[in-house]
Amino acid sequence: MTDLLTILPTFPQAAFATLLPVIEQHRLSTTDLLALHPADIAKQTRLPLLDLKRFIAAVQVSLSDDLVPREPLRELVTWHGEVNEGVQPDVDPGELVVAAAVAEEADEAEAAERQQKGKEQEEGAEQGENGVKGEKQEEARSGSSSILPPPSRISTLDPLLDVPLAGGIPTSSITEITGESGAGKTQLLLTLCLAVQLPPPHGLSKQALYISTESGLATRRLAQMLSSHPLLQQSKDDSNASPSSRLRPSLDNILSTVTPDLESQDHILEYQVPVLLARHNIGLLVIDSVAANYRAEFERGDHGPTSSTSSSSYAANMAARSAALVRLGALLRDLARRHDIAVVVANQVADRFPSSVLRQPLTPAGATRGGKGHAGTIQDSPLASRNRPPPPSALQSTPLSSSLSPSSSPLPPPPFFPPTDDQPPAHPALRLDHQQRWFTGWGDDPRSNRALKTPSLGLVWSTQISCRIVLLKRPVYGRPRQMIAPMEADDGVEVGATLRNWRRWLKVVFASHAAASGPELADATEFEVFAGGLRGVRPRK
Repeated sequence: MTDLLTILPTFPQAAFATLLPVIEQHRLSTTDLLALHPADIAKQTRLPLLDLKRFIAAVQVSLSDDLVPREPLRELVTWHGEVNEGVQPDVDPGELVVAAAVAEEADEAEAAERQQKGKEQEEGAEQGENGVKGEKQEEARSGSSSILPPPSRISTLDPLLDVPLAGGIPTSSITEITGESGAGKTQLLLTLCLAVQLPPPHGLSKQALYISTESGLATRRLAQMLSSHPLLQQSKDDSNASPSSRLRPSLDNILSTVTPDLESQDHILEYQVPVLLARHNIGLLVIDSVAANYRAEFERGDHGPTSSTSSSSYAANMAARSAALVRLGALLRDLARRHDIAVVVANQVADRFPSSVLRQPLTPAGATRGGKGHAGTIQDSPLASRNRPPPPSALQSTPLSSSLSPSSSPLPPPPFFPPTDDQPPAHPALRLDHQQRWFTGWGDDPRSNRALKTPSLGLVWSTQISCRIVLLKRPVYGRPRQMIAPMEADDGVEVGATLRNWRRWLKVVFASHAAASGPELADATEFEVFAGGLRGVRPRK
């Protein structure tokens, strides 16, 4: 038996008299109604989906009415055609309708009146001199800019790192931070979780929501940053802070959860996060990382790498993943714009191999394109190689199993479509291999011989974000120190260089609020990780 009437005694039963007996018959509790998807409930109860959605929406409204808000809310409600303030306690909640339409009509009328006055002023300005016209146009431009204020920023707590970001991470958009393991992605995310709690211009005086897909929140590292960073210490010791900026940076202002699989991640983002954003003063949503659950869910194969079943299932998985990524991007954008928050996600990277390496097991030894050897190869990616027909020599070459030794582990050949005679090859400038140099962060300098990387989740996810920040790292080698003199002749043999440290750079690939950095490390900002978070390093002269 359902517990709906026990939890909500004032729930309007007359409007849903046909649904309640069926719900009681299937023993659906209030938790089931709120947690399960309406389509699943419709399959179980065989009730109309539209009626179920209205019923669940009424349950959510009744629950929200029973909650006591942090600040008193005053709404205009209509009751039998009369407009009053507040909600009458002796009235059935089903008869109360929030007068959103009335307020909207009043706003539209006021906007129309302002527009009419603006037209009259413009007509009067046309009869004046050119100077008066210029002043009116300047006022119109300033008025339009005031309607759409620039988005707020969350600082990185370092002036050198804020310069390429045009002041920090913007709100109302999705920002991606990608890079290799150990490049400092999590360090930057933790810094933003503390910076958002600061008053402007460094933060928003709001809380942060941290969603992790791999491990829990690093509370020890956050405590170390709080006790080591000078700006965080200054805000904690500031006793003359204004009432609007009394939110002190602390671990209590960071809400966190762990989503170990894709199902829990989708459920939390779709149902629980909107409720948290409505009830709490949250200004930053962090997902670390967005690619972990998608790679584990869609990149698994049960068949061999060369079987046709594996190729078809791989294509189906990639199509399903693309659709899921589009839904995720739309959901995050809606949350960012509706609640004016900054959504920052961390992304993983994968190695990018040249096309010659991918086709090497399928071509005879020493054969290259055009007879130019490695100089004629083009940097390629698995996504682009799937759309290219195989070379003619690959169809007549020896099988893959006979061209490789048993000890070697061949790369799985990417699936391809059969060549068609009526479809000419695409222009090289239109290929993904050429264009991905400008939105991945690697390979933008064709003369560089560095190992290439590609952000995970492919081109589909790149179209869902507004800003991509790449964190690069390079090793620093040095000669090993010899503490004692060699005792034997063999002890004096020179040892190779050892790893001493890492150098790291922050690079803006593309952004809607800041200019992109130059190719390779040009205009990239070097930084280092210290006890207080991230710290910019001034260029060496």
